[in-house]
Amino acid sequence: MMDNKALLAALRDAADPERTAPMKAYMKNRFEFLGVAKPRIGQICKPFFKQSASQEIDWPFVRECWKNPYRELQYCALNYLKAVQKQLTPQDIPHLEKLITEKSWWDTSDVLDRIVGGIALNYSEVNAVLLNWSCSDNIWLRRVAIDHQLLRKEKTDTELLEQIICNNLGQKEFFINKAIGWALRDYSKTNPAWVRAFITRYRSRMAALSIREAEKYL
Repeated sequence: MMDNKALLAALRDAADPERTAPMKAYMKNRFEFLGVAKPRIGQICKPFFKQSASQEIDWPFVRECWKNPYRELQYCALNYLKAVQKQLTPQDIPHLEKLITEKSWWDTSDVLDRIVGGIALNYSEVNAVLLNWSCSDNIWLRRVAIDHQLLRKEKTDTELLEQIICNNLGQKEFFINKAIGWALRDYSKTNPAWVRAFITRYRSRMAALSIREAEKYL
């Protein structure tokens, strides 16, 4: 099991108090910060995670990071999960769902979507979970569902993408409409004809923000 206290101590040693206020402001003052830039966080984490690829997933470590008031510890948890991505299975989805719905904001959800997406790519049974999330009352579960196929290119499941987006059309929520636009924009680099046809079919139900993002490369 990794040492949260030692990791926190290393982050404190690297902290720049002058960065704290701008970092908090960027996150709309939702979280506390020590003042450690993300590249430096990655450097600090690397030796801690060196043996992680050959060990069982350390969910107690992740949970402790998530409980910590400093946002840098949540970034450490995400770095860890990316480091052990290949070991994650559908049995880890409930743990990830908890992370998505606690201390939620775009900075964590936009990493968790790729992590969840990696599991779904290898285990198709996770698609049913993502369909359920796409209808959730929690906007962050819906956002992760919408964007979990980012960067899949030819491996994109277009039927699933269409179902999930259609479950979220007609929304006024910025983070949902932005996610729809991003999902379509990303896939337009691979299959612009499919995205054009999607927009034609659903334009009347799509938010202007979603259309603008989706058409960026068309």
